[in-house]
Amino acid sequence: MFMLIIFIAIPIIEIALFIQVGGAIGLYPTLAIVLLTAILGTTLLKSQGLSALGTLQNSLHLGQNPMKQIIHGAMILISGVFLLTPGFFTDAFGILLLVPRFRSFLINLGAEKLANKMNINTFNTKHTDSSDKADVYDADYTVVDNETKDSN
Repeated sequence: MFMLIIFIAIPIIEIALFIQVGGAIGLYPTLAIVLLTAILGTTLLKSQGLSALGTLQNSLHLGQNPMKQIIHGAMILISGVFLLTPGFFTDAFGILLLVPRFRSFLINLGAEKLANKMNINTFNTKHTDSSDKADVYDADYTVVDNETKDSN
């Protein structure tokens, strides 16, 4: 239901902004702004994407967990989609997604929501004594190799 509201609200917001900006500055300046943000956005997208790829490769080379870099890269890709979509609202959000601090803020916000949803119950785990296990046998063994068998 939330996604349906978003898919309906965003085009309405974009149309309203086009009407307001177009009425204030005219058709051609409005179209020029939309074209300029698309060009600027793709340029920023390329540089940010290459930077994120370098950081990802560096973390993989060092043997670190690359999840944060992967999420940053995905957010940069999403910002590219927003920047290539004509409109002022999507362009503003796309440019915000290109700011590393804003991406980190969104990642931390998502991680906090995920942590709040997780219910890890470590205090009620049942600890069993080894004497309670029916499939455990105590035994001694001796390693016998082929040479020892042949000499007997």
